[in-house]
Amino acid sequence: MNDYFDVIIVGAGISGISAAYHMQKQFSSKSYTVLEARSALGGTWDLFRYPGVRSDSDMYTLGFSFYPWRGEDAIADGVDIRAYLEETAVHFGIDKAIRFNQTVRTANWDKKTARWTLTIETAAGIETVQCKFIIMGTGYYSYSAPYQPAFPNQAAYEGQIIHPQHWPEDLDATGKSIIVIGSGATAASLVPALAKTAEHVVMLQRTPSYMVARPRQSRLGKWLPRLLPQALSAPLLRALHLRMSRWFYRWCQRNPKAAARWIAKGARAHLGQDYEVNPHFSPAYRPWEQRMCLLPEGDLYKSIASGKVNMVTDTIQCFTEMGVLCESGMELAADIIITATGLNMELLSGIDLTVDGQPIKLRKTISYKGFMFSGVPNLVHCFGYANASWTLKAELICGYAVRLLKHMDKQGFDYCVPRSTGILPLGTPVLNLNAGYVLRAAIRMPKQSEYDPWRVHNDYFTDKKLLKRGRLKDSAMAFERAG
Repeated sequence: MNDYFDVIIVGAGISGISAAYHMQKQFSSKSYTVLEARSALGGTWDLFRYPGVRSDSDMYTLGFSFYPWRGEDAIADGVDIRAYLEETAVHFGIDKAIRFNQTVRTANWDKKTARWTLTIETAAGIETVQCKFIIMGTGYYSYSAPYQPAFPNQAAYEGQIIHPQHWPEDLDATGKSIIVIGSGATAASLVPALAKTAEHVVMLQRTPSYMVARPRQSRLGKWLPRLLPQALSAPLLRALHLRMSRWFYRWCQRNPKAAARWIAKGARAHLGQDYEVNPHFSPAYRPWEQRMCLLPEGDLYKSIASGKVNMVTDTIQCFTEMGVLCESGMELAADIIITATGLNMELLSGIDLTVDGQPIKLRKTISYKGFMFSGVPNLVHCFGYANASWTLKAELICGYAVRLLKHMDKQGFDYCVPRSTGILPLGTPVLNLNAGYVLRAAIRMPKQSEYDPWRVHNDYFTDKKLLKRGRLKDSAMAFERAG
């Protein structure tokens, strides 16, 4: 590998592919490379291989605007998303710029040279490479260490315990009795998939989540491409789904009680009027205070109605030799226990940052426009939406990064750095959800402030105005020259 690039992109998932596209499309004069720690591209969609893994947003907005999703399913399976990302990378030649099995360990900034020096762990040993600008496309959670709470007496269990993030390829669930611990999107995806071959599945949750049944295929997605050429139908589909999801989110925020009743009514329509929606599908929080689970064709509901799946809302007292003992006294036996207990948040993939010899603690920084950190030069972190498709904001951020690079070239600057002098940070983390993984990591996360540009928006149209057409020069962003 060369020892210098103008731009280094870390991560070859949705964010990294988007960054690479924007670099070579809008700034072809700059050299870039993509460093990927894994042996394949795809990020989340290459990591998660458990049965039933699928998109939790519609594919018309999760897909790229520059290479629209052409599949029939609006809610797509993980294998199809992975194939789509590979196809996109090959189509634009991005795959040739990716260096696999390259784990970035440290990144050190020197203002005298206006360069980052990265140390990279490879199969051949430790290497170093320099660059002017870094675009981080590493997501927001740890790929190596999922969240695994220590259940009492867990070692006594004689069956197999599996976390979905490390799914064994050779696992055969045929005829097995299975407990899935969890209530989020992973559990909601796993359970109906396992129920197809397992003898019986129990979904054991401490607290329920909001779940909404949706058609796997979009009616608009089926007939609109037949009426219009793709150049017109693709952006129109994206815009329509974007606005529908935004309207639903805002409606839930403004009318939480009505939204909760509507969601419960949908559950009863699938499960029957006599089914106990409370407590199994009646969360204590308001809709969209945590991310909502999509059920294509109501598959989880159908599995419950068929008798193949039981919902149990209880607290685990301890593991036993045969399974789980709940606080209520209920004992659940299983051949396999799957702990769909969530993830651990980890920004920048755990890379150690230093700026002019000083270590950077992200918890002490303030987020600039939701993707840069106060006091950290020439580094952009792609961080998507929690209430909409990740890709929507990732593309806006990548386009903004190119705008910054072009401005610095034109004006003769070497680097840009957000300065938060006099800004009072709020206690609010950058991800505004009360989900467990967010709350556990809040103390380690960057903060935001009350006013722009230190405020994180959770709205695509607001960000589009700020990032695509907003000013690059403001009271917070300093542009400097080396030395």
